[in-house]
Amino acid sequence: MTLPNFIIIGPAKCGTTSLCHYLGQHPEIYISPAKEPRFFAPEFYATPPNSLVRKGARRKQMGLQEYKSLFRGVTTEKAIGEASTEYMFFPKSPNRIKELIPQAKLITVLRNPCDRAFSAYCYQRRDGAENLTFKEALEEEEKRSKEDWRPGWRYKEAGFYYEQISRYSELFSPQQLKIFLYEELNQNPLDTLKNIFKFLEVDSGFVPDLSRKNVSSVPQNLLINKMLVPSSPISFLKPYLPDQWKIILRNIREKNRKSKPDLPDDLRETLVKTYEEDILRLQEYIQKDLSSWLMH
Repeated sequence: MTLPNFIIIGPAKCGTTSLCHYLGQHPEIYISPAKEPRFFAPEFYATPPNSLVRKGARRKQMGLQEYKSLFRGVTTEKAIGEASTEYMFFPKSPNRIKELIPQAKLITVLRNPCDRAFSAYCYQRRDGAENLTFKEALEEEEKRSKEDWRPGWRYKEAGFYYEQISRYSELFSPQQLKIFLYEELNQNPLDTLKNIFKFLEVDSGFVPDLSRKNVSSVPQNLLINKMLVPSSPISFLKPYLPDQWKIILRNIREKNRKSKPDLPDDLRETLVKTYEEDILRLQEYIQKDLSSWLMH
């Protein structure tokens, strides 16, 4: 059975979902229909999910045959891929990929780590999976790390990109690893995609529909949000509700959302100082100007 020949390795909240959507439109590219298979990151399932993990989430790693089955729909596509954001986070993922798919091409999109951390927090907050303020969550992070919380709740730790990328650069050739910036994907999506198409050796003249945009939001009323998110105490009732009621509840949830607030200046300053050395080392490695990431 078929295995992928390219992998989007993350990290989370850096445009991976949009990128998969764009690449999946290309007739010569096949993207696994299962989002985040995490096959090369079994550590994700090593710790029993805490009370904040969404109900219905997968509880164990998939086996090799199940992983291969994700690509059974491949026909004539030349580039075959999947995306799992945890592959950047866990130290042993690069070795596992190298062992099974040594010639794999690897793609990552990197976002200002301060903005990425806050976006990850807002995502968890929106879905009722985070009960603390961002400041409190950052203060709890060392404890969460010691308790092996999943990467989605280790907002700061997931942003040390140079450290994470180094694990791949030690195992894979420069020709196998492509690093893009979130700003590039957002501001010049077509040029960025053309570069990715060339990297994957497919028709670079293909123009996908770029209209889809992911918009970050947070709840206006936390109590209302808590009752409507998938992890709510009454979620077991939803399958039994008439379709009209499901639509009404979904509309209420959407109307209860507001645009994501700005990251508070004091917390940005703290995070910039935390990431400064890693950012400077990454800047030298990728030879791209990251000075905007160092602005308070």
